[in-house]
Amino acid sequence: MNNAMLRDLVVLAARTAVGVVFVAHGWQKISTNGIDATAGAFDMMGVPAPTLSAWFAAIVELVGGALLIAGLALPVAALLLFVDMLGAFATVHMDSGVFVDKGGYELVLTLGMVSLLLAAVGAGRFSLDRLVAPKWAGGIGA
Repeated sequence: MNNAMLRDLVVLAARTAVGVVFVAHGWQKISTNGIDATAGAFDMMGVPAPTLSAWFAAIVELVGGALLIAGLALPVAALLLFVDMLGAFATVHMDSGVFVDKGGYELVLTLGMVSLLLAAVGAGRFSLDRLVAPKWAGGIGA
């Protein structure tokens, strides 16, 4: 196996793992909690425009996560997921320390930075981008 093949397999594994986490969180906001409950929680946490923010987070996480898994429109999806996590960091988690069990930012930092990394490196050869938008398969600036 050559280095390019190994890189693309690792990118596929990372896209899939992070995508599954985002899909689960987006689905939770829509179906398990419901947007009204999510907006209420966002309001209690001080998130600005809580209903709009709840919809944004739910859709970006659900759809963006699915796009990561598929490797489709990856630079755009990954950047939107990064913005979503940046908002969560700045409005909710930043002042709570590192650890998630204390409301900290370890999860949003990790998900946000992996999303940014995926936007930069692209979806790789095992992706729908490789078929429909080959330039995007190599990431931003490819």
